[in-house]
Amino acid sequence: MTDQTTLRREIASEQRHLDRVYARLAELRRSAVRAERDGYRLARVGNFGALVERDAMVFHAAQRRHTLDAEYEGLVFGRLDRHDGQVLHVGRLGIRDTDAATLVVDWRAPAAAAFYQATPAQPLGVVRRRTIQSRGERVTRIEDDLLDPAAAPPDMAVVGDGALLATLSRATGRGMRDIVATIQREQDEAIRSPGSGVTIVSGGPGTGKTAVALHRAAYLLYSDRSRYAGGGILVVGPSSVFVEYIASVLPSLGEDTATLHSLGSLFPGFTATRTDPPEVAAVKGSLRMRRVLERATRDAVPDGPGELRLLYRGQLLRLERAELDAIRDRALPRGARRNEVRRAGFDGVLAALYAQARRLAVPRLPEQRAFEDELIDRADFRDFLRAWWPRLHPRHVLGWLARPDRLRRYAGGILSGAEIRLVQQAYGRLAVDGLTVADVALLDELDALLGQPVRPARPKRDPFRLAGGVRELSTFADRQRAAREAARQRPEDYREYAHVVVDESQDVSPMQWRMIGRRGRLASWTVVGDPAQTAWTGDPEELTRARDQALGRRRRHHFTLTTNYRNSAEIFAVAAAEIRRLYPDLPLPTAVRSTGIEPVRLTVGADELSTTVIAAASALLAEVEGTVGVVTPVPRRDEVAAWLGALGGSRLQVVTSLEAKGMEYDGVVLVAPGEIRADPGSGIRTLYVALSRATQRLTTVDPVT
Repeated sequence: MTDQTTLRREIASEQRHLDRVYARLAELRRSAVRAERDGYRLARVGNFGALVERDAMVFHAAQRRHTLDAEYEGLVFGRLDRHDGQVLHVGRLGIRDTDAATLVVDWRAPAAAAFYQATPAQPLGVVRRRTIQSRGERVTRIEDDLLDPAAAPPDMAVVGDGALLATLSRATGRGMRDIVATIQREQDEAIRSPGSGVTIVSGGPGTGKTAVALHRAAYLLYSDRSRYAGGGILVVGPSSVFVEYIASVLPSLGEDTATLHSLGSLFPGFTATRTDPPEVAAVKGSLRMRRVLERATRDAVPDGPGELRLLYRGQLLRLERAELDAIRDRALPRGARRNEVRRAGFDGVLAALYAQARRLAVPRLPEQRAFEDELIDRADFRDFLRAWWPRLHPRHVLGWLARPDRLRRYAGGILSGAEIRLVQQAYGRLAVDGLTVADVALLDELDALLGQPVRPARPKRDPFRLAGGVRELSTFADRQRAAREAARQRPEDYREYAHVVVDESQDVSPMQWRMIGRRGRLASWTVVGDPAQTAWTGDPEELTRARDQALGRRRRHHFTLTTNYRNSAEIFAVAAAEIRRLYPDLPLPTAVRSTGIEPVRLTVGADELSTTVIAAASALLAEVEGTVGVVTPVPRRDEVAAWLGALGGSRLQVVTSLEAKGMEYDGVVLVAPGEIRADPGSGIRTLYVALSRATQRLTTVDPVT
């Protein structure tokens, strides 16, 4: 136990350093504002060079000012006292004083690595590691780890019980905990692994896989900004709830250039949040669905014209359905993309009509080119072509699967009869219920199969041309800035990312791996997950094959996280007992923190379930300072949300057992765990996930069946 005099003295010492840092930060910000202002003044010189210089100065000064403003809160969070007497303070960005002496070392810099990697077994030249907490510009708490007692000077103070466990005991708040100050060695090794190839991080619940993935993205941007900011970093999570949860982490680490997507939002123009039952998701996610979709893209358009009748110079020209189908098949050889060969189909129709006109000896029949020009000028013929071979959007073709006769024709011999019935039932209400998360990968596959219609190139829009053709007055620097901005803008369906992060990878289906892989052909990868938490019930060999195809032959770096920092030992014991039902010998992470508070298990009658859940949620809101998650079986989510209404405000969130993947809450009420366990596919694994979401309190409420 640290005496209060020592504690106050050490806090005062850190406060003096923090005061220097924030004073210097204020100087740097004023300097950036002056540079921005002076840059605009350069325009008054009026020559070409001044305009270019103004543009560069304003851009870089504004960027620097934004960085300084963004990193204000919690700027300094660590200190290293080394064997050689050197003291380094670690923070969110590097700062030097006017004499170029280091006030703060950026957490991503090599000099800061020991803050995360040093241990009592390997202190790496560090005697004492200190974690500093602050609010605004005031130091509120410090915690020390004495890593090398033999090298410590007699007067060196050691404060607190250790930074990590103290941090983990506190409330998480609404968003994901920023662990930049409490990264541990095994996590830091994964974060700083080589930028090239594939970094694969596995670990059980609470081991910090997601935090490692996001900190790695920030580290890569810091270490090679031109490569990763230029090409972009894509972060893919399992659900929109999860993406919202992690959205604040990268900006808090000094990075806001990564693109975040859920598996349900990767295809442009669509965001799906609804999930299929596991047995349906297994069929939709199977690679066999690609063959089903390929058949669909080659079929005639539903309700399209079955024949063509055309009166030409007094003679009826006619193409029956069989001939039209044959023309479509010839124009669409295997591997061709339907939207890209429309013209070949049209040419086939014109050629067949001309051959027929010659056989019928149509009077005054012109040469073929003139004949085709005459037909193309006719509105009725153009209407036929558009109806017979329209430009197809993936959503159109996916909708064809809702027709039982078509689905049976496309899936026959590929899917079993039972699987066809499952998919047919799932798509029976497609028009009413909309897409599921699994459907988004099918849209992306259809997009690859259909291709893009051939369109004439559009001239680039001049941003300075106003309505009526009037050109806005602009400087050369204005035009250069607009050109740079246009170059930075990526298309909605960007597919040239420099790095791809896949979180909760154990739940990515084979078809979803294909979707992600199309966006990572040029990328290095970070893939994190835990096989024991998978909800995938399909063919594991097929899943491995699809993942390996997406990752390619890149070199792989494997890391395993073994310590559960999230759950108390009491809570994780309950989750561990559940997963042992399936995997008795599975290596599980070690929970390092004990609270002495056992989880509460309630069993009630079905008519008491709603009042008990409300009471349990209310109790947890009173017992913990941070967030409370109410986790439900998928079918019960809306029902339970209606019971709770506005209880707890933003502190309480109702999620399904699938949406809970990757989430953490200070307190959790788990509703009907027996119903989650009863799922014959992934029930026990899903329950294992749900039981391991809480950091401090867990209450389960099971209705009597």
